[in-house]
Amino acid sequence: MRLMRLPGVHRPVSDTWMLAGAMRSEGLAGKSVLDICTGTGALAISAAQAGAGSVTAVDLTRQAVLCARVNSKVNGARVQVLRGDLFGPLGGRKFDVIVSNPPYIPAESDELPRRGPTIPLDAGRNGRALLDRICREAPAHLNPAGAILVVHSSICGTDQTVEEFARCGLTPDVVVREPGKLGPVMTARAQMMRERGLLGEEDLEEIVVVRGRLSERLVGSS
Repeated sequence: MRLMRLPGVHRPVSDTWMLAGAMRSEGLAGKSVLDICTGTGALAISAAQAGAGSVTAVDLTRQAVLCARVNSKVNGARVQVLRGDLFGPLGGRKFDVIVSNPPYIPAESDELPRRGPTIPLDAGRNGRALLDRICREAPAHLNPAGAILVVHSSICGTDQTVEEFARCGLTPDVVVREPGKLGPVMTARAQMMRERGLLGEEDLEEIVVVRGRLSERLVGSS
């Protein structure tokens, strides 16, 4: 996959490819897929290449939307790219599979950046400013038996994501766990995270992919 990246757009690293693998394990042939916080469009392109019937990607910034559109074209992937805040530009549309690699790094402030290089990184003081919104808003955009998969660091609270999915009517499970040392950005913020009780003495984390599947109760009532 060839990817062009503009300044301020997240460069896909291991968490993106972990999520891509989990997404493909859902069996995408003929399915409708939504990629929230698409960045370069890597996940959306991967879904199209895996045979998805339709792929939609959303991001907040003009730079990311441009990257995703160009990268989709370069890689011969048919992807509709929309600009907006999470599910905002989608109206009542529903999908079989939703994926998201949102900003999840704890920041100094709960105020999310509107410009600059930390847009794809900063996610409030506990790293969950976007994660919690995605968990709450996703069920309204899932088809019966549909699933959402999100990737983030255990520092943000794996159990919190599982509980939030369950609270929103989804059946949750952790489908990937990858332990390792903190990355460069997390390492630079390690002391701040320790002071908030988010990080222990060792600079270690797990990168997790958590899936929420639309529960039988909601499927039956749809």
